[in-house]
Amino acid sequence: MSILSSNYRFKFNTSIEQIGQTVWDDLAMGCSPFCQYTFLHALETSGSVGGQSGWQPYHLVIYQNSQPVGILPLYKKTHSYGEYVFDFAWANTYRHYGVNYYPKLVAAIPFTPVTGARLMLNKEVDKQQLLPILCQEISNQLEVSGMSSMHWLFVEQNLSQLLHTHGQIQRKAVQFEWFNHQYTSFEDYLTFFNSRKRKNVKKERLKITNQGVKVVRLHGDSLTEELMGFFYHCYQQTYLKRSGHNGYLTEAFFKQIFKDLHKNLMLVIALKDQQPIASALFVFDKNQLCGRYWGALEEIQNLHFECCYYQGIEFCIEQDIAHFNPGTQGEHKILRGFEPIYCYSNHSLREQAFQEAVERFIQQENTHITEYKNNAEKLLPFRQTDE
Repeated sequence: MSILSSNYRFKFNTSIEQIGQTVWDDLAMGCSPFCQYTFLHALETSGSVGGQSGWQPYHLVIYQNSQPVGILPLYKKTHSYGEYVFDFAWANTYRHYGVNYYPKLVAAIPFTPVTGARLMLNKEVDKQQLLPILCQEISNQLEVSGMSSMHWLFVEQNLSQLLHTHGQIQRKAVQFEWFNHQYTSFEDYLTFFNSRKRKNVKKERLKITNQGVKVVRLHGDSLTEELMGFFYHCYQQTYLKRSGHNGYLTEAFFKQIFKDLHKNLMLVIALKDQQPIASALFVFDKNQLCGRYWGALEEIQNLHFECCYYQGIEFCIEQDIAHFNPGTQGEHKILRGFEPIYCYSNHSLREQAFQEAVERFIQQENTHITEYKNNAEKLLPFRQTDE
């Protein structure tokens, strides 16, 4: 479907293949691996989205003078799983009043709670001019399609603030990220901890060695299909224990990103008696490392911290990567030097009464979010500068 609006034309697409890799990657140039065609295409062709997954691709391409000048990855959702911006209470309220919350529309990277580009534009496009037209176009689309609402998830702060000025309610949450202040080694990093917290980290890492576990990092051409297969087995086991299913992402997805994105993958493998027992998979580029998936076949004290946090920190120092997003939630990250930061989403609900109710809810929630972030900052392990 395409609609002319001002000098822009908008077209919604039900698969990424309708857009094509050349157009997509030209507009996503410089964005994270998660925003690239190969990652999103792997999600679709592997069955991780589409079909009965509850994620139906609905990607928006923006044209100007018949040329594609912008892309917004969009999905029609029939549930709220795999988003990590929680609106289950909103859905319950809709149900209470006998109104359908689903389907809804989300601008997001499925199963990926990482802040990044959502609206990817040609550098010549005036974002300030485009946004009110785009918001109106999306509002029209909600109306004609019967979707309840539009949700922009893990949006960069500047875009979130612009969206807020155009009626898209801004919501804040807290994640924990590690920042590389030009550390020369993990030992150098620990010198910035206070004495007690530094000793705790060293004890945690020593316990791994004392339990006979060796941990290695592999990336790029050192990865193999066999190791990726072992990782997927670990991934499945984690979801089976936690949720009773095999995980949102299919084996075909991991095989595809191993083929197409192996230069952006880093795999941590834990071995005991020379046999692999756990693994963690990371995605990275020159700016950021993201810890995404983890699993273990044997319970080993502190092994999660080692594989998912300390190995990632060492890799960032080694590769001169600026920051490390280890995944969403988890106050235990604070004591290991992951700092609380705000992440942003924006929301617009078609029914005005629900829009006003959500806005009141978020205003109240923001007070608690601010207090939570302030309290978390007080728990960071770094020593005072005058110590």
